[in-house]
Amino acid sequence: MTERSAFRVDLHVHTSSSGDNDADLGEVIECAVERGLDGIAITEHYSYRASEPVEQLRNKYRGVITIFRGVEFSAAEGHCLVFGVDTDRLAIKYAPIRDVVRAVTAAGGVVIPTHPYRGVNSLGDDVLTVPGISGLEGCNGGNMHAMNARAIEAAIRLGLPYTGGSDAHAASEVGSCYTEFERPFGLHELVAQIRSGRFRGVDTRKISRHSFF
Repeated sequence: MTERSAFRVDLHVHTSSSGDNDADLGEVIECAVERGLDGIAITEHYSYRASEPVEQLRNKYRGVITIFRGVEFSAAEGHCLVFGVDTDRLAIKYAPIRDVVRAVTAAGGVVIPTHPYRGVNSLGDDVLTVPGISGLEGCNGGNMHAMNARAIEAAIRLGLPYTGGSDAHAASEVGSCYTEFERPFGLHELVAQIRSGRFRGVDTRKISRHSFF
């Protein structure tokens, strides 16, 4: 993969709509643009509806940055990113992770456990026995490097790719970690790109040299 073809997306970003910070959506997007990201995924806590303000800004930033929507969902065992599905319409809140993966996959979406070895709201070694996940979050901007290293090791053990996301709760944190995809893609292609496995997580604080393509 060349630098020119790389498509860099911060797949894990929160704003004030998550209810645990005061980050302004517009400022978050502007920071993503300033840092040269090609895309950003707004993944508010627990609710897909919480990221609805994104829809009002997509036209403004068309051709500048692609703004995706997802959700950081809470399974019984811990947090996971969900893309491609309105989780508010699925009766799976706090359900066991196996049931979450089954329901999301059936609805056409993908599941990626987040910060699996953080210890709080994390799946830990449960990620090693959950079928159907599309990868692990290996580079999380809110983690210590040792936590990310364990997640990357788990991904390698499972033969899965790993993503990167800042887990930003302030605009200044956006882009500290991101996911590097092999090629550019459009708004409605995120799920397909994740399923393809043609990506890797990057930690700008300590860039990982593992790659899956």
